Amino acid sequence: MSEPRKIFIAVIGVGGVGKAFLTQLNFLRQRLSSQTPAIDLRLVLARRSTKQLFNSTNWEPLEPLDVVKRLESHGTTPAPPLDATIRQLARAPGRVVLVDNTSDATLGSTYPSILQQGISIVTPNKKAFSDQLSLWQAIYSAAANGSGPASAGLVFHESTVGAGLPVLSTLKELVETGDQVTKIEGVFSGTMSFLFNSFQPLGGGGGQFAAEVKKAKDLGYTEPDPRDDLNGLDVARKLTILARIAGLEVQSPTSFPVQSLIPAELESAQSGDEFLARLPEFDGKMEELKEEATKENKVVRFVGSIDIASKAVKVGLEKFDASHPIAALKGSDNIINFYTKRYGSNPLIIQGAGAGGDVTAMGVTGDLIKVIRLLQ
Repeated sequence: MSEPRKIFIAVIGVGGVGKAFLTQLNFLRQRLSSQTPAIDLRLVLARRSTKQLFNSTNWEPLEPLDVVKRLESHGTTPAPPLDATIRQLARAPGRVVLVDNTSDATLGSTYPSILQQGISIVTPNKKAFSDQLSLWQAIYSAAANGSGPASAGLVFHESTVGAGLPVLSTLKELVETGDQVTKIEGVFSGTMSFLFNSFQPLGGGGGQFAAEVKKAKDLGYTEPDPRDDLNGLDVARKLTILARIAGLEVQSPTSFPVQSLIPAELESAQSGDEFLARLPEFDGKMEELKEEATKENKVVRFVGSIDIASKAVKVGLEKFDASHPIAALKGSDNIINFYTKRYGSNPLIIQGAGAGGDVTAMGVTGDLIKVIRLLQ
């Protein structure tokens, strides 16, 4: 019997998503080792910003479930330069998949070089795919599943938009099977979904805006500084990725209208705590919006939309009838509506948890499975 084929896994980023991914990697490794033909999925590198653990001498596997502890106790400090580590990975005795669980824009900018060295990439790092259009083009010019050579690496990034939801794969299939996508619309932020479902729930009520922002932060739904959610840039990055897959050459997340919910007077606040302390001063304007929507029997939601024909992309507040699927969203769920020629007036709707370590890691692991199948 021949030896199982080896595929080497390198993980950068072992925080919330990274730890969840390592648990799923352990399950996947066991499943692939027992199938026919068997695959030996070997974790050989774990890295965070300050430390690195790398079995590059004998390429023996690290244990996914205790690698974070071993990284802390036995990792090289400081972590060696990343480009040197990538060159070492490229010399592995088999195909390599780099799992980037960070949001590091600098790492994202090196993807074309990594792919050219035959290393595949799976990642939830949206900055790489929503930065300047030239980087997007360079990534897909280098990738084997773009216009790069078969010897190059593959790249998948499902979880950059909807965590574990099949958003990008669905849009790609619509486009590649010849459907005509006319509009994409939805709530793309779990934070903003939770915030506005609390601020103006269906049926009335809800709290003051500043109080709801503080509650969202206390429950862990926002970034440590809530301004990083309220500025709309996270949603703008997701819209940029979707628009590009739909065929629009969007230059960057700042090249279309993005409504920030940060009062101009608070943009210069010294900290997130100072911002939250002063935010109640500006509740009046948001209350006016709520009252105006209530009089129209509507609710306010923070949405993103792409109109393909007019090439219009925008992010901001909109009012929706109570019967609209976006109005009925619960908790921190995301909802993405694809309006297409095939589906007619009723959109194809994808809805569910769009944030969280486990579901984001599921999107990453799903992408890893796609890469493994294509590498066979």
